[in-house]
Amino acid sequence: MENRYAVDRLWSASGAVLHESKKEVVQLAEKSLQEMQREVDAYISQFKEGYFSPLALVARMAEEVGELAREINHHHGEKPKKASEEEGSIELELGDILFITICFANSLGLDLTEAHDKVMEKFQTRDANRWTKVNTDN
Repeated sequence: MENRYAVDRLWSASGAVLHESKKEVVQLAEKSLQEMQREVDAYISQFKEGYFSPLALVARMAEEVGELAREINHHHGEKPKKASEEEGSIELELGDILFITICFANSLGLDLTEAHDKVMEKFQTRDANRWTKVNTDN
């Protein structure tokens, strides 16, 4: 499909990502999911209120996904921002979603690394032959 977004990235041994469409190299910071979960927990633990309830976290996640959708629409869609609107950031909206996801996992005692591993196993088995692999004739 012509309009389908594709992930145009090449990972180098140094951890940098080359964005093919922009021809720029971005150095990725290294931090494990466990480190992020501990960092968020240390932040939330300083407040008496602690983590929000699962229902409140779902509502917050829906709100943040809506804000991401708005930014994607402004940057890559057909709806330009009004001149009076502040410039937003896809990166920050994704960061907000990551923060809420980590809060959600922490509040339920879930290990996101383990969750990631389970999901990758599911995709690697269920969708093993679903897509055309790079550098193959198939």
